[in-house]
Amino acid sequence: MTQSAVGKQVALLERVLDCELFIRHKQRIELTPIGEKFLYDTQDILRKIEDAVLNVLSHGNAVATLNIIANPTFCARWLVVLLKGFGKAHPNIHLEFHDHLGELDSNMINDMDLGFLHGAGDWPGMTSIKLFDCMFVPVCAPEIETTELSQPGCSDGVTLIQTRLSPRAWNEYFISANVKWEGLFTGPRFDSFYDAIHAAICGCGVALVPDVLVREELYNGDLKLAWNHKLDKNWAYYMVHPSNKTGVPHVKILMDWILNRVQKD
Repeated sequence: MTQSAVGKQVALLERVLDCELFIRHKQRIELTPIGEKFLYDTQDILRKIEDAVLNVLSHGNAVATLNIIANPTFCARWLVVLLKGFGKAHPNIHLEFHDHLGELDSNMINDMDLGFLHGAGDWPGMTSIKLFDCMFVPVCAPEIETTELSQPGCSDGVTLIQTRLSPRAWNEYFISANVKWEGLFTGPRFDSFYDAIHAAICGCGVALVPDVLVREELYNGDLKLAWNHKLDKNWAYYMVHPSNKTGVPHVKILMDWILNRVQKD
């Protein structure tokens, strides 16, 4: 669309609204106060329109689009592996993935069809299906030397990598191991387990993360267990969906696919 055409559309909109949205200078324009408010009030609507247009352009023949939320680390290291072949088997179901960090909010629940969360399995308004238990393990690069937790000075020179997803995990870990940690809890803090794992691989310290997220790194030797003790937070990974979407055909198809793959593993 040309600049002239855009100008005509803006002028038409201003006539319909009976107000000026822009202050026009010789070389530039700027929003009027009412123009700024109009932009603020319509941004979410415009974003949804843009998403809808892009969805139709990309997946116009799809019968359904399923919105999936998951922790990005869990999604990359576990979920996408299980979904291999789903698109070919069900070409009319389009999957949209959205990163989830922290707590669920009402908007997220309203927009989602299926989610993959870790916790105690109790989320209001949600139906949850347990996939597998989760233990937290301390991991570090192979070159980092650590002393057994039962030995004096086990905290000497050890940097504890933190995550905002589980801010009290290290404290809980040492309590469960019956160890009084003499070191500091001042290591680098990350938003995601992915960043914490990468920091551990790079030798930045010891990270405390769910075991399912580091199985490959432990097997390949990119990481090692810093200590043998594991933290049981009574957590598990769950597949969840809004209770009002129980029995929705396309949701059930994806759930059955995931559960079938989990049972095979």
